[in-house]
Amino acid sequence: MKQSFSTLNEDYNKIEKAINYIDQNVTQQPSLEEISKHIHLSEFHFQRLFSRWVGVSPKKFLQFLTKEHAKKLLENSNNVLQTTYETGLSSPGRLHELFVNFEAVTPGEYKNWGESLDIEYGFHPTPFGEALLAVTKRGICKLEFTQNNNTANAIKSLKQDWPKANFTESTETTGKYIEGIFNTEKRKNMPPLYLFVKGTNFQIKIWEALLKIPYANIVSYSDIATYIKKPKAVRAVANAVGKNSIPFLIPCHRVIRKLGDWGGYRYGTARKKAIITWELTDR
Repeated sequence: MKQSFSTLNEDYNKIEKAINYIDQNVTQQPSLEEISKHIHLSEFHFQRLFSRWVGVSPKKFLQFLTKEHAKKLLENSNNVLQTTYETGLSSPGRLHELFVNFEAVTPGEYKNWGESLDIEYGFHPTPFGEALLAVTKRGICKLEFTQNNNTANAIKSLKQDWPKANFTESTETTGKYIEGIFNTEKRKNMPPLYLFVKGTNFQIKIWEALLKIPYANIVSYSDIATYIKKPKAVRAVANAVGKNSIPFLIPCHRVIRKLGDWGGYRYGTARKKAIITWELTDR
């Protein structure tokens, strides 16, 4: 990855605005000129921005965002969870089940809401906008993309997750993790990341399933419900996916609705589409 995360972070803010505009006008299939005008860039600079950020043309990018393309991705990912579990599928240098391990809190720790737990956190630029990262001695416990650079809300969310913990801001500590999360080249030479999660048994079961979805693949909420042998629990699965407090690392962005609708995302549908497009273009 040649650009700094700071540069990619600035690029993403413009990309997000463009994606939202495309979403709102998808039936009109907006032209390059229209999108460029909306984000106050010339067509030339808009083309350069796309090349720098994602490596494909705006037209190709637009195709990635359509419902029909999402349906094709689902078709190509038929039984991907089952296949992954049966074969132990993994991809060197990618975010997969061998790279990320997670440990759930004990029942006692869950009940005590992190009492006496020391948490260090910091804000960092990423390819998908600014993010808060929080860590404990046992692993990463929070990854939260800020909305409109609202750091106060991100801190509030962290403290709601672990209301009795001790918090210290330390970008020096959290900065050691950032490039290993978002830079696939550097990730190859790093030890596995450990996550420290808090959730119900059902939520943890769903998050384990999310970790098994291979890089740049998509499954539906229904696929996950079927895999855990609760085919009628699609709504409960969707709720558990939405409760994931460590997105990107636990890849909830790889789950969409069965009919090809991208579905919601805590950090905005535009960001969800940006992340999966980034993966599909083999970054």
